[in-house]
Amino acid sequence: MLTPPREMEGILLVDKPTDHTSHDVVARLRGKLRMKRVGHAGTLDPMATGLLIILVGKATRVSQYLMSLDKEYEGTIELGKVTDTQDAEGEVLETFPVPAFTEGDILAAVQSFLGDQYQTPPMYSAVKIDGVPLYKSARRGEEVEREPRFIRVMSWEITRFALPRLDFRLRCTKGTYVRTLAHDLGRKLGCGAHLAALRRTASDKFHVSQALTLDQINALSLPEIEKRLIAPRDAVPSIAL
Repeated sequence: MLTPPREMEGILLVDKPTDHTSHDVVARLRGKLRMKRVGHAGTLDPMATGLLIILVGKATRVSQYLMSLDKEYEGTIELGKVTDTQDAEGEVLETFPVPAFTEGDILAAVQSFLGDQYQTPPMYSAVKIDGVPLYKSARRGEEVEREPRFIRVMSWEITRFALPRLDFRLRCTKGTYVRTLAHDLGRKLGCGAHLAALRRTASDKFHVSQALTLDQINALSLPEIEKRLIAPRDAVPSIAL
């Protein structure tokens, strides 16, 4: 009697390309690994790139722990344009002239978002209300009441000041919608804004510099990929296993 092949188990760090959903990445890896039991720990919007933590085999059982880790991002905000999705993928709803802000003006506004707060999820999100994802209601032109969620912004730095664009680095808790922060910053400044680009650079101790692109993964053999897997015991406290 033939013994079934041993299933891989572990955590794979992937550098997600733009224009791929997190589900797209999982689907491609299921095909490459020839496994159905593949998931991820923390969605990235299609526009966003960067660190996506992929769970392979029995490692899917630590999903909740890994999803709860603090995140770090780099990105770009464009002032003067408000979109329906709060990012560059949406339709422009309003445009405003951008005042001649100083760096001090911007930094003062950004500093006001630091710390504990409640954030209302955007309509274009996968949050479900009565079992229906908000983005489906949004596409029908419906506005649904949403419960604000607790988040914390630990740091938010402006790394490049070039109006109407601002490059930034952000560290925050899980569940933070960075595009909503961009939208709310624009509202605070009085000229509107949207998220023009976003890259997740880290999730706690995991960094995108450790990640493989999909092309790199595709070029590896299955044994080579298995060598790149992080054992769950090396990624989470023993209490989470």
